[in-house]
Formats: sequence, structure tokens, C-alpha cells
Amino acid sequence: MSQYYLFQDTKNCIGCHSCEVICKTNKSLPVGPKPCQVIHVAPQMLNGLPKAAYVFMPCYHCENPWCVAACPTGAMRKRPEDGIVYVEQSLCVGCKTCISACPWGAPQWNPETGKVVKCDYCKDRIDAGLKPACVTICTTHCLHFGKVEAMTQIRRERHAKVIASLEHQIG
Repeated sequence: MSQYYLFQDTKNCIGCHSCEVICKTNKSLPVGPKPCQVIHVAPQMLNGLPKAAYVFMPCYHCENPWCVAACPTGAMRKRPEDGIVYVEQSLCVGCKTCISACPWGAPQWNPETGKVVKCDYCKDRIDAGLKPACVTICTTHCLHFGKVEAMTQIRRERHAKVIASLEHQIG
């Protein structure tokens, strides 16, 4: 399992796609591949008003990644020290087996290079002590990144506030 966790506070996301743009810019990607994606979920009614929702979809850096197991050349790798799953570009032959293997659609085809790209939590930035580019550019600060334990605690605190608010409203 990855030592890191990236999560989205969906109530604050406005669907601006700045995370997608900075990711593509950081990775010098052409039109097409999106290592992280913002998915628009159909509007829901909230207090009689339509409310759009957006879901951030990066790679989940699985404990036993299917993409790594499926890769015939060993290009799809998982770092043993922190669990980050990444593509070793020099070994990728563009067979797309990893794309087929991933149930989340994380590996993406780069038509310019004829190779696969995917979210690697900006491992170069992580190694330099920085956060992933998508987290740093998020205009509403709805993306959070850190060690699993810290992120789990933040999520628990957020859920506790929501439950307390609902209980207060119910009475």
C-alpha cells in the first residue's frame, strides 16, 4: 500500500479542472491523456436548488496494482520505499496492457510518445519534499495529500463535523 494518500473534499470542488491542467503541464502532455481527471456528476437537488458535484480521479496506487502485474516489460513499477506506482518510460513499449488491466483507467495513452503515462503523485516533487502539482494549484484547496495516517485523521474530523451538523439540524 502507498504511504501516501490523495483525497478530495468534494463539497469544495467547483470543477475548475486546474488540477488537470497543471498535471498535463507538469508532465508536458499533449491533448488526450489525463493522469488525473475531474468527473462531473449529474446535478443533485440540495435545498431545492441544483448542485453540481465533481469527483477527482487520480491513480489510487493500489496495494497490488493490476497494471504492474500486467506489464510484460516491467515498465509499470511500484516503488518499494513508498508504494508509488509509476511508468519507467525507457522500458515502456506501448503495448497498452496496463491500460486494459487497470479498473480505474489510471494509465493513459500518450499519442506523441507512443507510450503510457499515469499519475505518479509527481514523485519528483515528493522526492524534493513538495506536494503533487495538482494539490498545490487547487484553487479551492479541496485536494489534500500526505501520509496515510494524517489524511485518515483529516477525513475522520471532516466526517465528524458533517455528522454533528446533521444531528444539530435534526434536532
